[in-house]
Amino acid sequence: MSDTALPGFFDAFPMRSVAEAALDSVLREVEAPPLTLLFLWGRDCPNCDIAKRAILQSPERFRWPELRWLHCNVYDDAAMATRFSLHGIPVFFVFRGARLRGRITGWPGAAAFTAAVAGQIGELPPGA
Repeated sequence: MSDTALPGFFDAFPMRSVAEAALDSVLREVEAPPLTLLFLWGRDCPNCDIAKRAILQSPERFRWPELRWLHCNVYDDAAMATRFSLHGIPVFFVFRGARLRGRITGWPGAAAFTAAVAGQIGELPPGA
């Protein structure tokens, strides 16, 4: 799952790599934060690189204690792309446990992205 345009991205902003075959079990992990953000991207995808650069510019804006990040290069895992009927990348899926709660298609910009995630966090019950 290499990334040629931003080779250190996943070291600088750690996200757990996940394959489609393991996604359901990973989403059901008991000790996980209440929300999971799945970043579906592709190698040499210009829009994916724009999102990654934005995240690296201010990574603290994209870290929330209520949320864990997962990622998958859908060019290397076509089953993941098929599962979510992708027509373009990047795409971000928000899960609460194993239940899909939201989808952010494309890169809307840092402000809109963080507002969408904050909205999902705001819907969590107290103490979740």
